[in-house]
Amino acid sequence: MHRTRFALLLGLGAVVALTAGLSAGVAGPSKGAATYKIYLLPKNLGNPYFNASNQGAQKAAKELGDTVTYNAPTEATGTKQVPFIDTAVRQGYKAIIISAADANAVAPALKRAQSRGVKVVTYDADTVPGARTVFVSLPDFKSIGEAQIEWLGSQIGYSGEFAILSATAVAPNQNQWIKYMKLAIKKPKYKNMKLVKVAYGNDNDTKSAQEAQALLQAYPNLKGIISPTTVGIAAAARVLSQAKKCSVVLTGLGLPSQMRQYVKSNCVKKFGLWNVNDLGYVAVYTAHAVLDGKVTGAAGQSYRAGSAGRRTVGAKGVVIGVPPYAFTKANIDRFKF
Repeated sequence: MHRTRFALLLGLGAVVALTAGLSAGVAGPSKGAATYKIYLLPKNLGNPYFNASNQGAQKAAKELGDTVTYNAPTEATGTKQVPFIDTAVRQGYKAIIISAADANAVAPALKRAQSRGVKVVTYDADTVPGARTVFVSLPDFKSIGEAQIEWLGSQIGYSGEFAILSATAVAPNQNQWIKYMKLAIKKPKYKNMKLVKVAYGNDNDTKSAQEAQALLQAYPNLKGIISPTTVGIAAAARVLSQAKKCSVVLTGLGLPSQMRQYVKSNCVKKFGLWNVNDLGYVAVYTAHAVLDGKVTGAAGQSYRAGSAGRRTVGAKGVVIGVPPYAFTKANIDRFKF
């Protein structure tokens, strides 16, 4: 993730590592409980986003008594992930948890693993449904879109002009989030908020900065900007800071490492993403439930994911792993990616 993933998820369409709070009230594995060897395969190694998810995964493994091995290629491609899938099968792992760098490229290897009795769970990024049992997903489009409207509205008194600084005009995730933002402002709570422009920075830092500057010039009464892309929000924060225009409220989807300086300087009060640490944590609990036979991927099945609470399998074997999560000055130093 990796600018590539964020360009697709947050600009192309996908954080968040909460290092505290998962352990409260969670005991270790009970006597006689089954324990498993699980292979955690992110898109690539050396990525702070996935390192954060591994922290949560290891926490869950400790609670469950499982062994989780974390390994991946250095390059985030599906073809590079395939040898790691094959290795996990040869080494006797009972489950593979994978963030697919290419949904189709990894599917044949995952199906081979399944034919050998290995359970497959995807997280963060899915493969084709037939190549896994359950997908532990990021927040749904609706909740992310609505959350960003609320983050902005709560800071501007739910009144005034605002703009959206997106990635590209054809980015599917971006467009879905914007769709739900537009629907949200039709609700009575947001009736006094007016969307004046959707600008596109193409997930390019320079272009995003130019678009942010253009918004400030074109709309002198602008109260806020929502940028649902890590590239765009960081560029907009820099523009506002340098222009001493921090009275224009900026929110959206970003990385704590990119935004920390602007939060600490009070130029940005609140932005968000999702809790990547929790994502890894829930993924391991999900794999354990699959191995225990409690989850087969059928809609309606419910299980407890440790201190993260209960999760329910939805249509097509999709589990919402994490909700949107907001960063502020009070919590941003907990996050290291």
